[in-house]
Amino acid sequence: MASKPMHDWLRTLSLAYVPGPMTPLLEHVSERLLEHFRLMGHRVQALPDANSDLIITTAPFGEPLDWRQALLFAARRRFKLPKTPMVLSLIHARPDQLYPALAHLERALTRPVPDPLDYACFPGLAPQAYDTLHHQGKRGGPLLALERILQAQAKSIRILLVVGEDHPLYAYHFDLVGAHPRTDAAPSFYEEIVLRLVTAASARELTDHSVLDEVIPRALWEKLSTPKAMCRAGAEFGQRHFFTEMVRIERLVSVPAVGGAVASQYSEGCFATWEPALNALLTTITGSARPVDKAHISQDDLAVVVGVRPDGRGAIVRPVEGHRNDPPSSEAVEMFQMDGPLPKIRLPGANNAEVPVIRSKLHSHRGIAAYDPTKVEFVPLDPPYYHYLVSCATDAQARAVTSAFARAHALQNPDDSRQVVFTILPGHGVVLVEKWHPDKVPFQTIWEYMDAGYLEVSNHIPQGPMHYAPGRDGHWSVRESTE
Repeated sequence: MASKPMHDWLRTLSLAYVPGPMTPLLEHVSERLLEHFRLMGHRVQALPDANSDLIITTAPFGEPLDWRQALLFAARRRFKLPKTPMVLSLIHARPDQLYPALAHLERALTRPVPDPLDYACFPGLAPQAYDTLHHQGKRGGPLLALERILQAQAKSIRILLVVGEDHPLYAYHFDLVGAHPRTDAAPSFYEEIVLRLVTAASARELTDHSVLDEVIPRALWEKLSTPKAMCRAGAEFGQRHFFTEMVRIERLVSVPAVGGAVASQYSEGCFATWEPALNALLTTITGSARPVDKAHISQDDLAVVVGVRPDGRGAIVRPVEGHRNDPPSSEAVEMFQMDGPLPKIRLPGANNAEVPVIRSKLHSHRGIAAYDPTKVEFVPLDPPYYHYLVSCATDAQARAVTSAFARAHALQNPDDSRQVVFTILPGHGVVLVEKWHPDKVPFQTIWEYMDAGYLEVSNHIPQGPMHYAPGRDGHWSVRESTE
């Protein structure tokens, strides 16, 4: 087994291999992957069934696959399944295919405004795709732009891009949020890939929210200051370009049946703050429900989370009278749950309310290049999360975030002078929290720290092991480690 630290919650999977377009290298890689799945105790099925956790298929590099053949859309109908399992598409790229494509995208991304002609050479995309690809590339570089192209062409969210001529040199792991960690060819190559896939398939979604019958009266809601503060916070972070642009699937690729397999769009980022009068967390709604620009939210874009379901599968939500009451952010469970291991404090004033030590929480697909350790605390994740990545809306990420912030000295000791704490989710982004300040509105400490340089926000997100080390100016800067 691998020498890297592993998660202790991995499951034994049932998986099926349903090959599509093939190359000799893909045939070799597929055989070895299935062999390693068996060796590691997983069940490889002849065909997918109701117990399947994963379907592995193949797709061509740089060529669009008809959505009717793409298993993300066709597996349920083709194999009469109650739901679609996680689908992984293996794609083979020769170096003489990959490197020119990346070089072409790198040149295209030098333009301040996207040129549609730069992206017209990639077939199978929607006419407006150039705009999304350009913004994604500006966020994560040419590899992220290529990732979105391949996802659109293969009609698959999760992709293993295997690079090599006759034998694999390395492989990239692509997912919904744009992660792209790399596994290099080595004796543990296939074992590493299997463990990454088992990690992803073992994580359970936490989006089955429950809604209480007890409605928050409009009169009470209008007296609260936090809804207006949430709207202001969105605008403040928007002015600082903290939130990355929403990805709309129909602007990337034309897929008639998109709603049945994946949300029509997803917005990158969410934030939440505690409301003492409701004893609840106000959070932005999920971007998969409808388009939400986090920099320009209204009070109708907020949800009220009062707890977590006993089975942990979702949040408990209290509706607001007269609102649309769309579901909360996909990170709602972790944002509520992370207060559990931390102390509570009493606010000064007539009400003397008891509240969590964390006032506000902010998440986006950004990195933190450096921070001032006298003002800010960085808390690392448990070691396995740097090697075997997890993603949003899952119990795995909720555990990662909750465990990290539970170790924060500045939170366990409310009198600690550091007002902001953060962690980095590799391949995903940053989670920032602030403590209570009597003279500031929610999130004000965070955006003021950004303005003062105590937090240096970056587009770059580490894709694996990382840490922070002291620099000459007293700030600590991010360092990425080799696996």
